[in-house]
Amino acid sequence: MSILKEKKILLGITAGIAAYKTASLVRLFIKLGAEVKVIMTPASKNFITPLTLSTLSKNPVHSTFYSKEDENELWNNHVDLGLWADYMLIAPATANTLSKMANGTCDNLLLATYLSSKCPVYFAPAMDLDMYKHPSSIESLNKLQSFDNILIPATSGELASGLIGEGRMAEPEDIVSFIEKDISSKLPLKGKKVLVTAGPTYEAIDPVRFIGNHSSGKMGFAIASAAANLGAEVFLISGPSNQQIKHSLVHRVDVVSAEEMYDASHMYFKDVDIAILSAAVADYKPKNSASEKIKKTDTALELSLSPTKDILASLGAIKKQQYLVGFALETNNEIENAKGKLKRKNLDAIILNSLQDKGAGFANDTNKITIIDKELNEKAFKLKSKVAVAKDIMNEIVNRTKKQDE
Repeated sequence: MSILKEKKILLGITAGIAAYKTASLVRLFIKLGAEVKVIMTPASKNFITPLTLSTLSKNPVHSTFYSKEDENELWNNHVDLGLWADYMLIAPATANTLSKMANGTCDNLLLATYLSSKCPVYFAPAMDLDMYKHPSSIESLNKLQSFDNILIPATSGELASGLIGEGRMAEPEDIVSFIEKDISSKLPLKGKKVLVTAGPTYEAIDPVRFIGNHSSGKMGFAIASAAANLGAEVFLISGPSNQQIKHSLVHRVDVVSAEEMYDASHMYFKDVDIAILSAAVADYKPKNSASEKIKKTDTALELSLSPTKDILASLGAIKKQQYLVGFALETNNEIENAKGKLKRKNLDAIILNSLQDKGAGFANDTNKITIIDKELNEKAFKLKSKVAVAKDIMNEIVNRTKKQDE
């Protein structure tokens, strides 16, 4: 999965011959799961049509503040466009637009949006050889980078003039790759390893029956995805679950029983920086599991149960540099019970959710949590989707581990 999945990209197109490549650029972003909106300078329409770009992006293309032909049309708000974007890309960026960006000239919608943007701004210059090497162009490039804008260098090749040299806009595939690598290199968990456990465990009674619970694994899978999106290499140890995950940084390890999850967790724990144990591990297992299916009779079946190994406590007992997070699903005395578990198992934080809260707990697509750290500070969150909850959890962990490292 690309780091650009579900990201909002605002593409600014200026009046250079390389504008024809932006059709491919939009398609690549869409293919990677990004949402794209396009702003064109009026003159750029001579090189590619708004119809092409609106069709590919599935969004209206903006070019002017309002339509002179339609006096009832709403004003295109450059501030809203700038705030909407997670990333802004100006490609091609002509010498004229670069100079205006560098000097704060604001004479069209694209430049007004650029000046209003709060997100990282990438720009891909495109101009002829002598223009690219002109001192004024070099000054614009340097000035824009001093504003923390990110240059996607032009390449050498055949130019529109027929000359061969530097000034050719980078190819769409290379632009996308550059942005992905740049974003990844700046992610807060880049170079970190995270262990996540998810789902239930099944404890065999016989070959066809088991003791288990209703955990779907949705919360743990969402956490694994959120951690990977922050740049971490993730080891996801999952009990039986129908959940799927596709991310190049997530390594899925499937287990069935608590014993198998215990062994897998200990195998990976020593090498990770963060461990988040969200799995609903069975507390008990049959003392003796039958090798053949137990036949039904008219008499009562009695099972003798023995406790499973406590994975969280065992990791808390051996943890060194790891930041260890547990989960507590409670039905009464929630805060007190969660704090007790936090202390007993030597955790750095615990995520509390209560079955008393509507929309929280097993199988739901939503969850409502309270995070308690080892200083017993509490932070409660509203009911949210499990994807949003996972992002909250990871952001809190990033902030807390950052403070520990300072």
